[in-house]
Amino acid sequence: MSAEGGWAEQRREAALVHEQRLREKQAGETARARVLVEDFLVRARAQGVEPEPLLARDYSGGGPYRTGLRGWYVRANRSAAIGEDGEFYVLTVAGGLVARLRGSRPEPSDPPITLGKGGRDGESIDLRDALARVVPES
Repeated sequence: MSAEGGWAEQRREAALVHEQRLREKQAGETARARVLVEDFLVRARAQGVEPEPLLARDYSGGGPYRTGLRGWYVRANRSAAIGEDGEFYVLTVAGGLVARLRGSRPEPSDPPITLGKGGRDGESIDLRDALARVVPES
């Protein structure tokens, strides 16, 4: 094997190890976020904070679009919510005439430990803090 081939193999292996570590880190953050969501649901129900119909916006900010979901908005701009089913929803949809008439149901996604991570300054918030804004922790 040439020196170049050995270097390329080492880089490939290092990239695979790095990718695995990132997946493990993400899985850990998702697990912690799911615990926060479960605790939030218990508090919301215990404190009588009722879910509301969740509406979505399209990618250009148009809408609103009915989703058929009920839950609690966790972002001030109403772009993310926790459904009463305990799932995390990003409330941005493709939109269009069919969505306007029939509604559009976003797919649940893994809850992030930080909402808006990587966004502009002041737009990110820890999930725990966002949930506490909706239902304060005791």
